[in-house]
Amino acid sequence: MNLSSLLYPATVRAHVQLDSKKALFPFVGDLAARSLGLDAGEVSEALLERERLGSTGFGRGIALPHAKLPDLSGVRGLFLQLARPIDFQSVDGLPVDLLFVLLSPLDAGADHLKALAGVSRMLRNDSIAERLRGAKSDEALYALLLDTETRDAA
Repeated sequence: MNLSSLLYPATVRAHVQLDSKKALFPFVGDLAARSLGLDAGEVSEALLERERLGSTGFGRGIALPHAKLPDLSGVRGLFLQLARPIDFQSVDGLPVDLLFVLLSPLDAGADHLKALAGVSRMLRNDSIAERLRGAKSDEALYALLLDTETRDAA
Protein backbone atom coordinates (compact mmCIF):
# COMPACT_ATOMS: atom_id res chain seq x y z
CA MET A 1 0.00 0.00 0.00
CA ASN A 2 1.32 3.38 -1.01
CA LEU A 3 -0.09 6.19 1.17
CA SER A 4 1.36 8.87 -1.08
CA SER A 5 -0.87 7.62 -3.89
CA LEU A 6 -3.96 7.61 -1.63
CA LEU A 7 -3.56 10.88 0.25
CA TYR A 8 -2.88 14.47 -0.76
CA PRO A 9 -2.25 17.46 1.49
CA ALA A 10 -5.78 18.67 0.68
CA THR A 11 -7.32 15.41 1.95
CA VAL A 12 -5.74 15.47 5.42
CA ARG A 13 -7.29 17.52 8.20
CA ALA A 14 -6.22 18.03 11.83
CA HIS A 15 -8.41 19.20 14.72
CA VAL A 16 -11.70 18.78 12.86
CA GLN A 17 -14.63 20.05 14.94
CA LEU A 18 -17.51 17.58 14.64
CA ASP A 19 -19.98 16.69 17.33
CA SER A 20 -21.46 13.48 15.95
CA LYS A 21 -21.16 10.63 13.50
CA LYS A 22 -24.16 12.12 11.68
CA ALA A 23 -22.17 15.30 10.97
CA LEU A 24 -19.14 13.35 9.74
CA PHE A 25 -20.35 12.07 6.38
CA PRO A 26 -21.52 15.44 4.99
CA PHE A 27 -18.18 16.93 6.13
CA VAL A 28 -16.26 14.16 4.32
CA GLY A 29 -18.46 14.61 1.25
CA ASP A 30 -17.65 18.33 1.15
CA LEU A 31 -13.94 17.67 1.64
CA ALA A 32 -13.96 15.07 -1.16
CA ALA A 33 -15.78 17.52 -3.43
CA ARG A 34 -13.25 20.30 -2.78
CA SER A 35 -10.11 18.17 -2.83
CA LEU A 36 -10.94 15.36 -5.29
CA GLY A 37 -13.65 16.89 -7.48
CA LEU A 38 -16.26 14.31 -6.42
CA ASP A 39 -19.95 14.88 -5.82
CA ALA A 40 -20.36 15.68 -2.11
CA GLY A 41 -23.80 14.13 -1.77
CA GLU A 42 -22.78 10.97 -3.57
CA VAL A 43 -19.74 10.49 -1.32
CA SER A 44 -21.72 11.21 1.84
CA GLU A 45 -24.54 8.83 0.88
CA ALA A 46 -22.18 6.01 -0.18
CA LEU A 47 -20.32 6.20 3.15
CA LEU A 48 -23.55 6.35 5.12
CA GLU A 49 -24.95 3.38 3.19
CA ARG A 50 -21.86 1.31 4.04
CA GLU A 51 -22.03 2.39 7.68
CA ARG A 52 -25.63 1.15 7.89
CA LEU A 53 -24.26 -2.37 7.32
CA GLY A 54 -22.21 -2.07 10.51
CA SER A 55 -19.84 0.35 12.15
CA THR A 56 -16.45 0.83 10.53
CA GLY A 57 -15.05 1.79 13.92
CA PHE A 58 -12.59 -1.02 14.58
CA GLY A 59 -11.44 -0.04 18.04
CA ARG A 60 -8.93 2.06 19.99
CA GLY A 61 -10.57 5.29 18.79
CA ILE A 62 -10.05 4.54 15.10
CA ALA A 63 -12.51 4.13 12.22
CA LEU A 64 -12.06 3.22 8.58
CA PRO A 65 -15.18 4.36 6.70
CA HIS A 66 -15.10 3.24 3.08
CA ALA A 67 -17.22 3.15 -0.05
CA LYS A 68 -17.06 2.42 -3.75
CA LEU A 69 -18.06 5.10 -6.22
CA PRO A 70 -18.47 5.37 -9.99
CA ASP A 71 -16.25 7.78 -11.93
CA LEU A 72 -13.29 7.46 -9.59
CA SER A 73 -9.94 6.86 -11.30
CA GLY A 74 -8.26 5.07 -8.38
CA VAL A 75 -8.39 4.41 -4.66
CA ARG A 76 -8.28 7.68 -2.71
CA GLY A 77 -8.02 8.46 0.97
CA LEU A 78 -8.97 11.23 3.35
CA PHE A 79 -7.62 11.38 6.89
CA LEU A 80 -9.27 13.22 9.76
CA GLN A 81 -8.00 13.83 13.27
CA LEU A 82 -10.98 14.99 15.33
CA ALA A 83 -10.64 17.68 17.99
CA ARG A 84 -12.92 15.62 20.26
CA PRO A 85 -13.80 11.93 19.93
CA ILE A 86 -17.30 11.08 18.72
CA ASP A 87 -19.46 8.02 19.35
CA PHE A 88 -19.07 5.62 16.43
CA GLN A 89 -20.65 2.41 17.75
CA SER A 90 -17.16 0.87 17.50
CA VAL A 91 -16.59 -2.77 18.35
CA ASP A 92 -14.90 -1.83 21.65
CA GLY A 93 -17.41 0.93 22.50
CA LEU A 94 -14.74 3.65 22.56
CA PRO A 95 -15.39 6.95 20.76
CA VAL A 96 -13.41 7.68 17.59
CA ASP A 97 -10.93 10.50 16.99
CA LEU A 98 -8.90 9.15 14.02
CA LEU A 99 -10.61 8.38 10.72
CA PHE A 100 -9.10 7.14 7.49
CA VAL A 101 -11.76 7.30 4.77
CA LEU A 102 -11.18 5.14 1.69
CA LEU A 103 -12.99 5.79 -1.58
CA SER A 104 -12.56 3.30 -4.40
CA PRO A 105 -13.81 2.80 -7.96
CA LEU A 106 -16.63 0.30 -8.36
CA ASP A 107 -14.31 -2.23 -10.00
CA ALA A 108 -11.42 -1.90 -7.53
CA GLY A 109 -12.01 -5.18 -5.72
CA ALA A 110 -8.45 -6.29 -4.89
CA ASP A 111 -7.03 -2.76 -4.68
CA HIS A 112 -9.83 -1.72 -2.32
CA LEU A 113 -9.19 -4.71 -0.04
CA LYS A 114 -5.40 -4.19 -0.09
CA ALA A 115 -5.83 -0.54 0.86
CA LEU A 116 -8.25 -1.41 3.69
CA ALA A 117 -5.86 -4.04 5.04
CA GLY A 118 -2.79 -1.79 4.77
CA VAL A 119 -4.42 1.21 6.41
CA SER A 120 -5.91 -0.97 9.15
CA ARG A 121 -2.52 -2.55 9.86
CA MET A 122 -0.83 0.86 10.04
CA LEU A 123 -3.45 2.38 12.35
CA ARG A 124 -3.43 -0.61 14.72
CA ASN A 125 0.15 0.34 15.62
CA ASP A 126 -0.30 2.21 18.92
CA SER A 127 2.79 4.40 18.52
CA ILE A 128 1.68 5.54 15.05
CA ALA A 129 -1.82 6.30 16.32
CA GLU A 130 -0.45 8.33 19.23
CA ARG A 131 1.82 10.36 16.93
CA LEU A 132 -1.15 11.07 14.65
CA ARG A 133 -3.21 12.18 17.65
CA GLY A 134 -0.43 14.58 18.64
CA ALA A 135 -0.14 16.36 15.28
CA LYS A 136 -0.88 20.06 15.59
CA SER A 137 -1.65 20.96 11.96
CA ASP A 138 -2.82 19.54 8.63
CA GLU A 139 0.74 19.71 7.34
CA ALA A 140 2.20 17.90 10.36
CA LEU A 141 -0.45 15.20 10.09
CA TYR A 142 0.26 14.69 6.38
CA ALA A 143 4.01 14.53 7.02
CA LEU A 144 3.52 11.96 9.79
CA LEU A 145 1.39 9.79 7.52
CA LEU A 146 3.99 9.86 4.75
CA ASP A 147 6.79 9.29 7.29
CA THR A 148 4.93 6.18 8.43
CA GLU A 149 5.02 4.94 4.85
CA THR A 150 8.75 5.65 4.57
CA ARG A 151 9.50 3.81 7.83
CA ASP A 152 7.49 0.78 6.72
CA ALA A 153 9.48 0.66 3.47
CA ALA A 154 12.82 0.68 5.27
